[in-house]
Amino acid sequence: MRARTIAVSTSTEQTRRLRVGKDEKPWTAKELAVVRAALEVDIARLHGEIAAAESDLAGLMRDAGDGAGDDQADAGTKTFEREQEISLANNAREMFEQCQHALGRIVDGSYGICESCGNPIGKNRLLAVPRATLCIPCKSKQERR
Repeated sequence: MRARTIAVSTSTEQTRRLRVGKDEKPWTAKELAVVRAALEVDIARLHGEIAAAESDLAGLMRDAGDGAGDDQADAGTKTFEREQEISLANNAREMFEQCQHALGRIVDGSYGICESCGNPIGKNRLLAVPRATLCIPCKSKQERR
């Protein structure tokens, strides 16, 4: 898997386009640079995690045929390990895509807008979770479903 990098500038024009809550100050170039840097660090880390998980999974799949003479517990353990590696790789891929999506939203000016209701997500939430795409009320509704 190759990492795709999106060039993001933090111009004053760009920060003016980003919506904030009614009690929040507009985004500054410095705040947006902090968010962008956090996303880029996450993308690099997740890229490494995906590569490691895929390598581990390839090794587990290669060893799957060596089970001659294994008892049921050994076969079950190997299956569990394979499924765990698949789950870890899928989780890392999903987070990787979310970070890429967040960088794209910074570029197109839709960063900070809830993808469900269209209201501002909130700067504090985005500073804590830069890849967030839903405001707190919409995220709460999603988690209750």
